[in-house]
Amino acid sequence: MKSQRFLRLLTELSSNKRVSRWIGAFTKTKCSRLLIPWFSKSFSIRMEEAERPVDTYRTLNEFFIRRLKESDRPIDPHPSALVSPVDAAITGIGRIDDHLKIQVKGQHYKTEESLDHSPTFERYRGGFYIVLYLSPAEYHRVHSPVTGTIIGKVHIRGTTYPVNEFGLTKIRKVLSRNERLITYIQHPNGIIPVIKVGAMNVSGIKYANPLAGRLNKGDELAYFEFGSTVVLLLENGPFKFCSNLCVGHRVRVGEPLGYWRRTE
Repeated sequence: MKSQRFLRLLTELSSNKRVSRWIGAFTKTKCSRLLIPWFSKSFSIRMEEAERPVDTYRTLNEFFIRRLKESDRPIDPHPSALVSPVDAAITGIGRIDDHLKIQVKGQHYKTEESLDHSPTFERYRGGFYIVLYLSPAEYHRVHSPVTGTIIGKVHIRGTTYPVNEFGLTKIRKVLSRNERLITYIQHPNGIIPVIKVGAMNVSGIKYANPLAGRLNKGDELAYFEFGSTVVLLLENGPFKFCSNLCVGHRVRVGEPLGYWRRTE
């Protein structure tokens, strides 16, 4: 118990943007490229999926945000599919209750907290949520989970606590205290906020450049400069998650998370 309190204290002291900026600055230096082979081997990264050979990346950050070969992440073509925007592990999934709360690793979050008290939070009462954790070893780019139009973008400054198992269980309400970049996408079944949550040692959450106003499902939306978390909120309606999904299950970009059913 004492060791957990000490670790929590260290996390509280180190989880600030200054530390993240220092680490981020180092990962963008030429000397950081010396760590790429170690990093790739330590995390068993499948370099055959990368768009470029490993020795062509000039910095560790450039390697973090590597693109993949297009054929390696096919996008579910079903017009009613919600697809995974990231390669990740599910850390929370279910219905948003009538009190607008979601549950992640034993902690409850209100949707208005996640959306920084935006007046849009009421849209998600009785809806659905899924929380997707990207480890440092994952592919770091975020893709659109639906076909639709970007109608709003919000940047919320915050802390940089870890969003791994320790952070989600031992640090209070990490997902609503950390820095967030929210993209609101209007699609045929409503408005979906794609909430990109910063984390410890994440030196930036950046939009794709150029970023189109109209996105097809699977189009590149943003990227993390290290691992982090994406939260999707869906409005109440005729939607159902795929039956095989549960906490701990791993998904990849383009795989179906669920489907909207026809209401006729």
